[in-house]
Amino acid sequence: MKLIAITSPDFLSGEALKICRLLDGGFDCVHLRKPGASYEDCARLLDAIPLSYRARIVTHEHFSLYHRYALHGIHLNRRHPSIPAGFNGSISCSCHSLEEVKTRKVAMDYVFLSPVFDSISKSGYTAAFTETQLGEAAAEGIIDDKVVALGGVTIRRLPLLAALHFGGAALLGAVWRQE
Repeated sequence: MKLIAITSPDFLSGEALKICRLLDGGFDCVHLRKPGASYEDCARLLDAIPLSYRARIVTHEHFSLYHRYALHGIHLNRRHPSIPAGFNGSISCSCHSLEEVKTRKVAMDYVFLSPVFDSISKSGYTAAFTETQLGEAAAEGIIDDKVVALGGVTIRRLPLLAALHFGGAALLGAVWRQE
């Protein structure tokens, strides 16, 4: 199962080092998600990350960072919904329904499905699916190795996600709220 860490929306002290530790500790990649952050602030964070780690980082903002820093890919979302012309790197996107997963995963390397569980980092952001619905979606082939669970994901929930045939798990609150 692919493990993805998503950065805190705010810049944190020592964040570049923490990103490197996550990648050293078994995470496959880190999604750089900083809504509203400037290009310069995102570039400063990437400058602090050694070159050897950058190919495992996906950006949600400022897609031109992909080329400048030789990143792994880009992530489409409501703020940035379109693939830049001529882009040929890894592309992922956010989905909030099973129908959206069915239609979008065909053109993506992988998709996030959220919120699978009650969010750890967003108060009041509750699960959109029951375990039964997720099981049915897995049986129908909607949830497969291209679908990454997001929302309330913790290490303890990985066995359940594997049993539901998710190809990966994305952690945000469980990563950044720990000491």
